Amino acid sequence: MVRISMVKSRFMARTIIGVGWLCWSLLNPSSSASQSKSVNELSVKSGPILGSASAPITIIEFSDFQCSFCKRFWADTLPKLREAYIDQGKARFIYRHFAILGKHSEQAAQAAECAAEQGKFWEYHDQLFKNQGGLAFTETKLRQYARDIGLNAGAFGACLGSGKHKDKVERETTAAAYVGGRGTPFFIVNQRHLVGAQPYEVFQKVIDEELESAKVKKPTK
Repeated sequence: MVRISMVKSRFMARTIIGVGWLCWSLLNPSSSASQSKSVNELSVKSGPILGSASAPITIIEFSDFQCSFCKRFWADTLPKLREAYIDQGKARFIYRHFAILGKHSEQAAQAAECAAEQGKFWEYHDQLFKNQGGLAFTETKLRQYARDIGLNAGAFGACLGSGKHKDKVERETTAAAYVGGRGTPFFIVNQRHLVGAQPYEVFQKVIDEELESAKVKKPTK
């Protein structure tokens, strides 16, 4: 797990201002479920999703494309989750940015959002993790990955050069820290937190418990 202590305080101070509205909603005492509702709504509305919107389990990953532990989760655990739960309609998987490892992390996250504009977030997400390395996320490399997956290079380059998704990446990074993230990767599974590149069996236990709980709570006719 890469810890959030690696984030520069200047960056965090700047981005915290940008999510003041989130802090208010999480602290609003008018509802005992305000925090879980706010986290869930923000994540579902803003993040790329794999799986059915009606799935009973929601898995939110807060991740950094430069994080080696995040790559381990992508390579080892996510494929198993897709096969066992996501593709079966039992869970939906949402990716959120937790870009804490500096400029190249922020650039990679913004590039992924530019790919999302052309409907290829997940393909670009896979390219970033596959090519992770020391100089993997220079602007030249990011543009090359776009061409590799068939994106419109001109539109992608204009998007990346504009920095239009910078605020979104910063808001998500700060929100991740606010709701409990102290390192990458960080997960919320139906409001239950998991930290680090946990093996598939850990996710399996939590998800199965949540599925069983959902059965118990389901009203009988």
